[in-house]
Order: sequence, then C-alpha cells, then structure tokens
Amino acid sequence: MNKDLTVGSPGRSLIMFTIPLFISVMFQQMYNIADSVIAGKFAGEDALAAIGASYPITMIFMAVAVGCQIGCSVVISKHFGAGNMPMTKTCISTALISGTVLSAVLTVIGVLFSGVFMQWVQTPDNIFDDGCLYLMIYTGGFVFLFIYNVVTGIFNSLGDSKTPLYLLIGSSVGNVILDCVFIIPLQMGVAGAAWATFIAQGAACLLALFLLLRRVKSMNISGGRLFSGAALADICKVAVPSVLQQSFISVGNLFIQYMVNGFGSSAIVAGYSAAIKLNTFAITCFTTIGNGMSSFTAQNIGANKPERIKQGFRSVLIFSLATALVFFLLFFLLNQPLLSLFMNEDGSQLAMDTGVDFLRIVAPFYFIVCLKLLCDGVLRGSESMGCFMAATFTDLILRVILAAILSNAMNDVTGIWYSWPGAWAVATVMSVAFYKSGIWAKKLRTLTPEAEKEEIAEDELVDEILEEHVDMTPDK
Repeated sequence: MNKDLTVGSPGRSLIMFTIPLFISVMFQQMYNIADSVIAGKFAGEDALAAIGASYPITMIFMAVAVGCQIGCSVVISKHFGAGNMPMTKTCISTALISGTVLSAVLTVIGVLFSGVFMQWVQTPDNIFDDGCLYLMIYTGGFVFLFIYNVVTGIFNSLGDSKTPLYLLIGSSVGNVILDCVFIIPLQMGVAGAAWATFIAQGAACLLALFLLLRRVKSMNISGGRLFSGAALADICKVAVPSVLQQSFISVGNLFIQYMVNGFGSSAIVAGYSAAIKLNTFAITCFTTIGNGMSSFTAQNIGANKPERIKQGFRSVLIFSLATALVFFLLFFLLNQPLLSLFMNEDGSQLAMDTGVDFLRIVAPFYFIVCLKLLCDGVLRGSESMGCFMAATFTDLILRVILAAILSNAMNDVTGIWYSWPGAWAVATVMSVAFYKSGIWAKKLRTLTPEAEKEEIAEDELVDEILEEHVDMTPDK
C-alpha cells in the first residue's frame, strides 16, 4: 500500500516507515552473510577467505545498484509528495528502462573481467581461483540485483516499505536453503554459495518487478510518458553522486583489502573477511535508517513542509542511537561467538584474533557514524548533493590515508583498523555541521501539480517540434 509521509505525526510516520526497511536490510545482510558462514563452516578457511577477497569488488557493483536505488527513490518521492502522479509514473518507467540497460552492461563487464579484478586486490594464489569463480557467478546475476534494488527503491518512494520486506524475507530464506543444499550435500564449495545467491536474487527480482507493474497499473494514472530525458536527468542528479559515494567507499575498501592481503596470510584475510561482514551488517542498518530519512525528506520537500523534516529527524535519531548501542554491545562483548559462526573447528587462532581486534576497535564508534548517516539522509533527500559528497569523500580519502600511514607506522595490520574511527569522526563533524547550517532547507521549492504539469507540457512541446521537423524533412 502506498503511504503519504507528508501527513500525520512526523516521528511516528517516519519510524513506522523505517522499521520495515530496517528489518528488510537485516534479511538482505543475512543471505550475504550466509554465504560466508556456511562456506567457512563446511568448505574451510580458504573458502571463507576466497569469498572475502572478492567481497570488496562485489560491493562496487552493489554500490552502483544502491546509488541508483537512492536516486530513483528521492526523485519519485518528491513528485509523489507533490501529488503529481503523471510525473511519478514517468519517473518509474524511465528508471526501469535505463536501469535495465545499465545493469546489462555492468553484468557483461563483471563476467569478462573477474580475473583482472581479483588480481588488482593482490589475492593470494591459494584462494585466487575460488575467489575468481565466486565473483564471476555473482556478477553474472548482477542484472537481477540491480533491477531488484531499483524496484524496492520505487516501492519505498511510494511510502511502501512492507512489500520489499516480504520479498527479502522470502529471498533470504531461499538463499540460506540453497546454500545448505549446494555446499553441504552437493559439496559445490564456493561455486555453490555463488549460485545460491544468483538464484535467490533472480527470483526476488522477477517477483518484485511483477508486483510493481501490477501496483502502477492499479493506480490508474492518466498521462505520463514511457521514457523522459528530463526525468532521467533529474534521477541522475541524485543517483550519480549517490553511486559515487557508494563506489568511493567500495574503492576505499578495495585499497584496504589490498593492504590486508599484502600481509600474505590467508588466516588474516579470513579473520578480516568475517569481521568486515559483521561490520557491514551494522553499517548497512544505519545506512537504511538514513535512506528512510531521505525518502521522508524528499516527500516533505515536495509538499513544502520543512518543519516535519526536523521533527522526524529528532524522533528517528533516538531509534538510530539505540540501534548503534545494540551492535556495540554485540560486537564488543560477544565478538568471539559471532566470529566463530564463520569458522570451523580447524580455523586458526590468528584468524579469530584478527577479527576480534577489528570489532573491538571499530564498534565503539558506531554512535557517531549513525549520526552522520542520518544527517546525510536529510542532505540527500533535499538534493544538497555537494555537502553530502564532501562529507562522504572526506570519510573515504581519510580512511585510506590513515590505513596506509598507521599500518606502516605500527608494522601491523591492526593499524588499518584504526583508520575507521578516525575518518568517521571527521566526516561526522562535517555532516552535522551541514545539517545544522540549514543548507538543506534552502533547497526547498514548491512543487505543485500545476508547476509540474507546466514542466511536462514544455517537454512534450519539444517532442512535438522535433516530430514536426522530421515530418517536414521529406517535403524539403
């Protein structure tokens, strides 16, 4: 069901919208983690390391999908909040068409260059082949992952965060079942983990697309166009910076993976792989809360209701900090039991110690990073992309620089772990300062249906002129 986030109690509306998103991402991360858990337990430490070595590369592809999801969600939320349904429909179809083309191109690139990508991150020889195989199968299903993310972004922009939740529950459970079947009785190893993800993502994508098309049809929207260059440009204004943000983070992780691999131990790689999976679980949850804030902000920007944005921010901040507290307690106090999920009884103590050190250093700083991501949600939802990118790129660049300096100075991989809190602290100060400055409110503009109709009319006029020109050409 579509939900208007511009009415009712701001705090309650935002939290009730965000909770299904939050649960959804937990299930999404569950089947990402399932590959590593089951592979590590039943295929061995090298299998865990192979999946972990390819992980930063898969995250670059994921970054493109998530960035485009955010771009679609913000723009469609804006038009939906303004009550302009023809433009909402136009943006939906434009997003699906352009997304399909882009994802197909990236799928081909991923399959053809998997080996090259694994060489770039200095993957140890004993896990290179398995890591390359996992990456090739994973990217082969990228078109499903991409379209699925775009579709769920569209559902979110319409105020429906429950449909994506149900889809993710189904795909997550299916992924875990397939992992168990392919890896344990069939003994397919790393390939089994990759094929389980491929099949689960494909099924979720097709079902999500079917439900979205049925939803749009039921809305009985008159007008709108199948594809609009203006709508695509509007989406790109948000999507491109969001993709760059997500990609830069993933590229930063590639550099860090390169540094970790440079220590030459598959045990260190395995320990880091397990810990970074848990860390990504937490960060993705915080990011999802920020994404909910973006959709809420965009709808209320479209409705010209800035006070609701401030009220919603204050309410969801408490929820975000409470989430950070839960992850801090889990990762700081129960790190060994959690890490042991990824390792079998033959796993080395070095792998365990590596993961424990990482979590104990990073987890206490979850409180500040969740604040940053919430402020980023407001900046992105208001299309204040300059400020958003400045804080994000500072985080990335500083993290890579600190990782290189500290690991060399300490002559130990632990130095790399300290780069996370250092970069987060600086970037959070920047994001909070941008939010407090009120620059996002200066982006307000009244987007009435009448104003949007004028934009559509201008766009259609250009098309008519072009068509008239084409018709007249033979007469000349």
